[in-house]
Amino acid sequence: MTEAILSRDAVLSAWRDAPSQAFEVRPFDAPVGAEVIGLDIAKPINDADFARLHRAHLDHHVVVFRDQRVSPDDHVAFSRRFGPLQIHVLHQFQLNGHPEVLIVSNIKENGEPIGLGDAGVYWHSDLSYKEIPSLGSLLHAQELPSEGGDTLFADQHLAWETLPPELQQRILPLKAEHSYLAKYEALRAKNPWRPKLSQAQIDQVAPAVQPVVRTHPETGRKALFVSEHFTTGIVGLPKEEGDALLAELFAHSVKPEFVYRHQWKPHDLVFWDNRSLMHLAAGTPDHLRRKLFRTTIEGDRPF
Repeated sequence: MTEAILSRDAVLSAWRDAPSQAFEVRPFDAPVGAEVIGLDIAKPINDADFARLHRAHLDHHVVVFRDQRVSPDDHVAFSRRFGPLQIHVLHQFQLNGHPEVLIVSNIKENGEPIGLGDAGVYWHSDLSYKEIPSLGSLLHAQELPSEGGDTLFADQHLAWETLPPELQQRILPLKAEHSYLAKYEALRAKNPWRPKLSQAQIDQVAPAVQPVVRTHPETGRKALFVSEHFTTGIVGLPKEEGDALLAELFAHSVKPEFVYRHQWKPHDLVFWDNRSLMHLAAGTPDHLRRKLFRTTIEGDRPF
C-alpha cells in the first residue's frame, strides 16, 4: 500500500471516528433551500453527520453553510467527499495551486481580470454541455459587494411537476443539444476581457445531447433539464418548432414561485444540486468588488 493510500485511509478513519458536530439544518421560507448552522467543514465530519448533510442536500437542493472561514484546501477536501471534481475549461481563472477551484470575480489587477466576472448571467445548470454534467457546485464567498451580487435558484422538479400533462407527455421522450459555445461570443462582445478560447479549449467542450427531462439518480424525481444559456435546439424538431418549445419551457422553468434568492453573507459556502436546479447571477455594480471560489463535483450521465 502506497504512502498516499495510507494517508487517505488515515484521513477517512479520522473522519469516521470524529465526534459529532452540533449543527442545525434550517429550511428557508422559500421553494428550495436550507441553511446549516454550527458546522465547521474544516473539521473532520463523521459518517453520521455527513449522511445528514447529504440528506439535507437531496431534500432542499441548495444548502448554505454559514460562516465557513476555511482555506481552499478545506473547500476542496469537503467537496471531494461528494465525488470527483471537475476542472473548468477556463484554466485562465483557476486558483493558483488549486486547479479544481474556479475564481468567480469582477476584480481586475494590473488591468487584467483575476476571475470570471460574468459567470451566471443566463439561467443554467453547471456543465450541462458535458456528456457527464455536474452533480453540484460549491461557491465560497471571499469578498462581497455592499449591494447586489445575489444568486437565484429555480427548482426544476417543481417546474416539471407543474407543466400541463399533455406538455409533459410531449417533451418526455425528447432530447436537446447543449453547447458551452452557445452564447460565448455574445458574452465576449459585452465583456472583452472574457478570454478567447484556444482550439484545445474548444475541443474540451464539444456539444452534448441531453434528455429534456432528466431523472434524479438518487431521488428518482423528474426535472426539466434545458437552459437559456446552453441549450441550442431540440433534436429531431424543425428549428422554428424547437425554438418555440424551448422558449415556452424557459419561461415556465423560472417562474417566481420556483425561485429562492440568496443574499450572500460573509463566509457563506453555498452547495447546490445541478440535477435539480438552475441558477442565475443577479449582477454586481461594476465599481464594487466581488470574489468567490467555486468547485464542481462530477455527476452521472443524465437519463
